[in-house]
Amino acid sequence: MKIAVTCAALLVSGILVGRGEMIEQQSAAKAVNEIVDSAKVVRRSAALDAVIAPDVKIERVATGFAFTEGPMWHNGALWFSDLMGNKMYSLSAEGTLKLLLDHAGGRDSFPAGAYGGSNAMAADRDGTVLMMQHSARRIVRLDDKLNVTPFLTTYEGKQFNSPNDLAFAKDGALYFTDPPYGLFNPATPNADLDTDPRRQISFNGVYRYHNGKVAPVITDLRRPNGLAFSPDGRVLYVANSEGPSAYYRYDVKADGTIGSRQLFADVTKEPGGGVPDGLKVDSRGNLWASGQGGFRIYSSTGEVLGQIVLPEVAANLAWGGADGRTAYFTASTSIYRMAMKIPGSLPPYYRK
Repeated sequence: MKIAVTCAALLVSGILVGRGEMIEQQSAAKAVNEIVDSAKVVRRSAALDAVIAPDVKIERVATGFAFTEGPMWHNGALWFSDLMGNKMYSLSAEGTLKLLLDHAGGRDSFPAGAYGGSNAMAADRDGTVLMMQHSARRIVRLDDKLNVTPFLTTYEGKQFNSPNDLAFAKDGALYFTDPPYGLFNPATPNADLDTDPRRQISFNGVYRYHNGKVAPVITDLRRPNGLAFSPDGRVLYVANSEGPSAYYRYDVKADGTIGSRQLFADVTKEPGGGVPDGLKVDSRGNLWASGQGGFRIYSSTGEVLGQIVLPEVAANLAWGGADGRTAYFTASTSIYRMAMKIPGSLPPYYRK
C-alpha cells in the first residue's frame, strides 16, 4: 500500500478526562494526514458525480485505535469512540487529536477484544451530548465539562442490552437501537448473546423516547444496529447486522410510531469484511451504509450509486465541517476523511 505522508503525526496530550481536570498523557493514537491509495471510490452510476467529485481523494486523518465508532461533528471537531479501547476522542479539522474521556464505556476495564467502550453520540437541543455506553448498558448525558450523568438506563425497570446508535427525529423524539453486542466476551466467542444470563430484556429493540417516556417501536430484528432518518423525517432506515445482513426502511407516522418493515437492501452475499453498521443520509436523500466491503451509497429508491472502499473494516460515518460537506469514516483502527459536493442531511441539533 502506497501512502503519501503530508504532515507529521501528533501525539495525544492535554487530555480532559471527565471532571474538568487536565492531565498530560501520551498514547499510541495519533493524528496523521495521509492520502491512502488503497482507499477509493468505486463509481456504479453516473449519478454519483453529483455527490462526490470523480477525482476525490480519501485521507487517513487519525490512527492507532482499537476499534473506532460512533462519530459525531460537534463544535468544530469530530467526536468519536474507541469501542474496544474504552476512550472517547475529538479530532479538529486542523488535525488536533484529544482524548476527551477515559473509561468512556462506563467501566474501568473489560476483557481485551470486547465491545465495552462508548459508541454513538448525538447533540441534544441544549448543546449537551448523549452518548451510548456499552459496558454500563445505558445512555448518558455529557455536559460542557464532560461530566457524565445517566439519561436512560432501563425499559420497564429492566436494564438495556447495550444501547448502540441513536438519532433525533424532527419532532425532537430520540430513537435508538439496543443490540446485545456489549455483552460479547472474547473468551467465549461462540456464546449465544440472545441467551446470555446478564440480559434482562428478551428482544433486541429499536426504541423511541419522547416526553419522558421510552417505548419499543421495533422488536423483531435480530441485530438492529445503525439508524438514520430521511431528510424529510418520513422514513427511518435501520441496519440489521446479521440474520440476515440487511438494511430496512420504515415509514414514520405522524405520532412517531412506524409502519411495517420493508426490505431496502439485502447484502448477505456481498463480499468483503464487515457487517451492516452505521448509516447516514445526505441532503439528496441518498443512504450511506457501512457493511461488507466498505460503504455503499444508495439512492432513495435502492440503486447502488457507488462504493467507498477502505483498507480496513468500515464501521460508521458522520458529516462534518461548518457546511456538512465533509464525510468522516470510522474504520477499525483509523479515521478517514473525504470531501463531498453536497452536504449531508445534518441532525436537528448539529453544532458546527
